Amino acid sequence: MMRPLVSAAILVAALAAPVLAQDKTQTIADMRAELSTLAADLQRLRSELMAGGTSALQAAGGASALSRMDAMEAELARVTAATEALQNQVSRVVADGNNRIGDLEFRLCELEAGCDPSNLPITATLGGGSGGGSGGGSGSGGAVVAAPAGGTGAAGTTTGASGADAPELAVNEKADFDRAKAALDGGDFQGAAAQFQAFSQTYPGSPLGGEADFLRGEALNQAGDTANAARAYLNAFSGAPNGPRAPAALLKLGAALGVLGQAQEACVTLREVGTRFPTAPEAVEAGTAMKALACQ
Repeated sequence: MMRPLVSAAILVAALAAPVLAQDKTQTIADMRAELSTLAADLQRLRSELMAGGTSALQAAGGASALSRMDAMEAELARVTAATEALQNQVSRVVADGNNRIGDLEFRLCELEAGCDPSNLPITATLGGGSGGGSGGGSGSGGAVVAAPAGGTGAAGTTTGASGADAPELAVNEKADFDRAKAALDGGDFQGAAAQFQAFSQTYPGSPLGGEADFLRGEALNQAGDTANAARAYLNAFSGAPNGPRAPAALLKLGAALGVLGQAQEACVTLREVGTRFPTAPEAVEAGTAMKALACQ
């Protein structure tokens, strides 16, 4: 009757490690699958002990073995419920964030001449997951909220890809980015904005995409095109809500909304800077901007 004892040892070892302290690439669905497997193993072990009769039960440690299995089953049920609650919470945050970003896109489109809100693309899901929110919105105030998980597409540097972990760039990708950056540095703001837009269209999903969106916003802002600058900052933030440019993009978006006369949306967005990034320098700047707008 060694098989129940071996199974028990394996199961206890698996339960001893915190179930939620997994590899960072593991999803909540993966955790739930592993929890289901552990629960099935525990049930199978219980069945083996009961089928083996008194001798098998005594070999596993006597009546206390069943008590320990009861405790393990209760812990598995608790952790499973916690992962389900976490998954539901993440889903709600992502859905709310998408709706609010869609609302901001809709409001920005209304401020642009020739922009048709009905032709707005579906807002990309925060965090890079599947599905999408509404392209136009009826959100509740224009706040920008992001999923816990960071998205893809932002790069905090313009020095190019290097090192073993650096993402690979397409042929001419870095050169096109550097050319647009040089135009921005040289004061050709309209030209830089056009080049950054062309870059995003030519290299969708580029590791430099978030930086290109942010710098396009900077170029448009310098050129006096505040509405399109706000949209570029919004794209930069929503593409990588936890990226290195996220605090600055959110700050610039809030400031642009204030210039456009969207005081309520500006205040809510600026407040998010301090909420999401309390230790970032942009949080202090956001507070100053909120005072200037007389935010409540």
